[in-house]
Amino acid sequence: MELDKITDSSTASRRRYDDACGTAHALDLVGERWALLVIRELMLGPKRFSDIRADLPGISANVLTQRLEGLEASGIVVRRRLPPPASTQVYELTDWGYEAEPIIQELGRWAARSPAHDPSLQLSGTSLMLSFRTMFDAARAQAMNGTAGFRIGNETLVARVADGRLEAGRGDTAQADVVFTGPAPAVAAFVYGGVPLAALEAEAGLAVTGDRGFAARFAGLFNLPAKAVVPAADA
Repeated sequence: MELDKITDSSTASRRRYDDACGTAHALDLVGERWALLVIRELMLGPKRFSDIRADLPGISANVLTQRLEGLEASGIVVRRRLPPPASTQVYELTDWGYEAEPIIQELGRWAARSPAHDPSLQLSGTSLMLSFRTMFDAARAQAMNGTAGFRIGNETLVARVADGRLEAGRGDTAQADVVFTGPAPAVAAFVYGGVPLAALEAEAGLAVTGDRGFAARFAGLFNLPAKAVVPAADA
């Protein structure tokens, strides 16, 4: 048993940076492949294992199990069982885990400036809501009030605008001014790419019901950062 402990400790040590810098320790905590994306997918609240995996289609069940175990051991994630009638196990961020949202937002804002960023790739509903929180321009929303609803996969999400503020997360779409149903990349193409709704409805599997005028105003509330200028390599 003692040998097992020594072996495990030695293996863990090889994965660490052994650097006192807080940034280095942050990478000790979340630097493994997929770890930060698992945290991202829990940022709107608890999820079942199957739901996390569905929103991260590139991850295997084995790797997801490893990442959740590592995040739980680090105090970032907890497991709990929902009360009846659900009676299912879910994973949830700790209070400290939720404090990672500004880090994810700023990292996403910074990376969005990359000329190589491809916004047409896989996007989860959680990612879309976090992008709204990140790119929201309060100055554009001072005189606007209303709610946009989103039905993406098995999730129902809402983004409420009132008094220059935005709240985006899970919620009931029944009272929304406009509801988007379909893949998250199609919604992103409308909000961030300016692709007309009619084109997305015809070609991208997006359905829109409700106030299209509000939909257009909503799309104007978000400001993507300019692409970085990358110097050409010397000849």
